Amino acid sequence: MSDLVRILDGNTFVVTDRRGDVHASPTFPTGLFSWDTRFLSKWCLTINGKSLYSLSLDDLQYFQARFFLAPAGATHDFDSTMSIIRQQTINEEFEDQLTIISHGDEALDLVVRLDVASDFADIFEIRRRLRKRGGYHSRLENGCLYLGYQREGFYREVVVSCDIGSGRGPGNCRSEVDLDGLTVTGRLEPKTMWKLTLRAAMRGPDGQTVRASLSGVPRRRPSLAEDLKLWFDNAPRLETDHESLTGTYRRSIVDLAALRYTPLVSAGLSVPAAGLPWFMTVFGRDSIITSFQALPFAPQLAEATIYTLAVPQGSRLDDFRDEEPGKILHEFRYGEKAAFEDEPHTPYYGSADATPLYVVLMDEYERWTGDGVLVRRFEREARAALDWIDTYGDAMGNGYIWYQRRSAPRGLENQCWKDSWDGICYRDGQLPSFPRATCELQGYAYDAKIRGARLAREFWGDPAYAERLEREAADLKERFNRDFWIERDGYYALALDANGGQVDGLASNIGHLLWSGIVDESRAERVAQHLMSPELFSGWGVRTLATNQRRYNPIGYHIGTVWPFDNSLVAWGLRRYGFDRESGRIAVAIIEAAGFFDGRLPEAFGGYERDLTRYPVEYPTACSPQAWSAGTPLLLLRAMLGLEPVGDQLTSRPALPDGIGRLVLRNVPGRWGRQDVTA
Repeated sequence: MSDLVRILDGNTFVVTDRRGDVHASPTFPTGLFSWDTRFLSKWCLTINGKSLYSLSLDDLQYFQARFFLAPAGATHDFDSTMSIIRQQTINEEFEDQLTIISHGDEALDLVVRLDVASDFADIFEIRRRLRKRGGYHSRLENGCLYLGYQREGFYREVVVSCDIGSGRGPGNCRSEVDLDGLTVTGRLEPKTMWKLTLRAAMRGPDGQTVRASLSGVPRRRPSLAEDLKLWFDNAPRLETDHESLTGTYRRSIVDLAALRYTPLVSAGLSVPAAGLPWFMTVFGRDSIITSFQALPFAPQLAEATIYTLAVPQGSRLDDFRDEEPGKILHEFRYGEKAAFEDEPHTPYYGSADATPLYVVLMDEYERWTGDGVLVRRFEREARAALDWIDTYGDAMGNGYIWYQRRSAPRGLENQCWKDSWDGICYRDGQLPSFPRATCELQGYAYDAKIRGARLAREFWGDPAYAERLEREAADLKERFNRDFWIERDGYYALALDANGGQVDGLASNIGHLLWSGIVDESRAERVAQHLMSPELFSGWGVRTLATNQRRYNPIGYHIGTVWPFDNSLVAWGLRRYGFDRESGRIAVAIIEAAGFFDGRLPEAFGGYERDLTRYPVEYPTACSPQAWSAGTPLLLLRAMLGLEPVGDQLTSRPALPDGIGRLVLRNVPGRWGRQDVTA
């Protein structure tokens, strides 16, 4: 989907072709979306009955794109007496500004036509090809086109209008609106220009904005250009001799700004949305890991995530939503399917990892920022998350975190980060029974207990609780290294099945164990060797599943692709255990891969051997931009520089890989104020 152009501003985004047109796909979310509803499924421009040709594109600002167009095809004798600059912007509404310029000596009679339609599809309806259950309406009023949809109390509307500005030429054109769009006609005089502004305003009931109709509080904010400048000014400045890293870092900072999402429960704070186009909403796991990756660069994301995820923390047993007391949500949706409980996402709690990771993020945030006020404020939520690990998380009563879907058939079968149906498998390709206990969940639980103990001792005034958590963590580590270790193969089982048997698939999950610290020191080297083996390391990164496993597929979502975020955690884990060279190899591989995606790492890419393809192969439906992929270069920078907060000091233990000769981060924020780090 690299030919598509994406413009976004938090809760609203548009996906067009390279001319700025929208042709709705029945299987991919092209169009204008806000709060999980597609408000425009067609937005197509023609001049004198012909589509336009794309000359160039400027999409460097996430909230705006400029298309340079001409009314001709690309031929050897290309010559046009007219050109069009089309600037699309998302803010409170969608704005499409046309500047039509005459380069010739003769006047041109023009018919500018915009065809418009909306199917008001819910994001789930596009993914699953479901039919609508409500009714549509359209009307013309005060020179505007109103398109609407209603299903009982659920109402959405888009209002399309046109403003005409004369530019340097006379105002000799007129616009007419009809039920299928609008038309502007007139004469473009020689060496003059027209300026037309096409608008689409998204509304809920009573003509309110969608946010206001969902009981959200509109907030005043600076212009998006000012906001982006402020975001950049607050981020550390990178200096390096590695060209790909320079571009990738800048793109990552921009994409994290673009993906800031303001849920209704966040009191105006912005958290990382998971990714465009499928997951433009708050996700527990994704928002937590992205915030962790970005702590040395944008610590405010972690603060917002900790606050936001505390509000809808599970408080009851609800099978429909897979909710349990203390559990952190998986996903929150606002569209029609969620409103009528056709889907359980209001919110949905089907992830077993977000809850321990919540405690991990809270501790890491305090270590970086010194914000003891926040960790005291959310003591109750952190304790509830820790309690969930030992109660509802331990479904089998043997001290491990297990998961099994209760919200059938809509809920997720796999409730770990590899949440596709076949993401957890034996070496021979068979799928284990439920419940399942994947290995990285136990690592997260161990890390959460260690970190929770520090918070209890230093901030909650409960040393007895701290000692208990430390004992439980030590016991978990001992049992884990006994029950999950496959001695004949020298790696940890991917999971335990319902009978307690080892799921012997070799997967990237073992790298997360290094990140968590649950790996016994005596076994760390064998784990590192497997991660860097030809079976797992493609040359572009560590694959999700090794090539010698029966289900391996280089373009299988979780069974052979390379996920950048996964690799960032693996690289950080390798550095934790002293495997600096191996960590650096992964960092350079991912950064070099980013260069083939114009600096924007996608959600995933093909797991083909590097020598076979010579470039990373795109995964066809990968989210891009995607939050924890945007966060990946940031955690890789931290790994290469060996950044760690120790008390009120920022320490650095650089280990630069081959190919990077100089690396400087200026103004790294934290409890120390701002500090430069040089390697």
